[in-house]
Amino acid sequence: MKPVRAGRFFIHGAHDRAHVPPNAIAIEIEAALAFGTGHHGTTRGCLLAFDRLLRRARPERILDVGTGTGILAIAAGRALRRRVQATDIDPVAICAAKANAAANRAASHVGLSLASNAGRRSGRYDLIFANILAGPLIRMSAGLASMLNRRGTLILSGLLADQSTAVASAYRRQGLVLEQRIQLDEWTTLIMRRR
Repeated sequence: MKPVRAGRFFIHGAHDRAHVPPNAIAIEIEAALAFGTGHHGTTRGCLLAFDRLLRRARPERILDVGTGTGILAIAAGRALRRRVQATDIDPVAICAAKANAAANRAASHVGLSLASNAGRRSGRYDLIFANILAGPLIRMSAGLASMLNRRGTLILSGLLADQSTAVASAYRRQGLVLEQRIQLDEWTTLIMRRR
């Protein structure tokens, strides 16, 4: 697969190591059983949203729900040089994310745990990534919103364009506002914040 550029992030396979642009944050991810190589509009949308957030904020406590290959947690850990908590319900994804974090010299920045429900996580976060599906995002809206700090940001993806309104409405009912919508092909990424 061809490399993907998403703001300052450059996602590539091993065969493209020599093509990393100067000043890019390079993340090497091989296609695997877990979801997330950066080529899909949902992952790219999250990376673009995160890149835009970095222009105005440096979140300290970060959670990646449904981490898949770990690409978003790795990107946040590498960009901010701080620990990111990442969870997934799939043990295969946790293994893939652990291997990818090590391969990208980000193992010390990415804490991985198996979770059956993000709502069981404790603590408050400045930034939460949730790149999963519309149904689970709606069901998890109260739990995810409750884990967001007062000035926190929630980046939601995994949404077809016609699902984004229902998802945004579920989070509005939790006291969040839609700051921005990123449309890539048929996929939508929502950036939500506390009022």
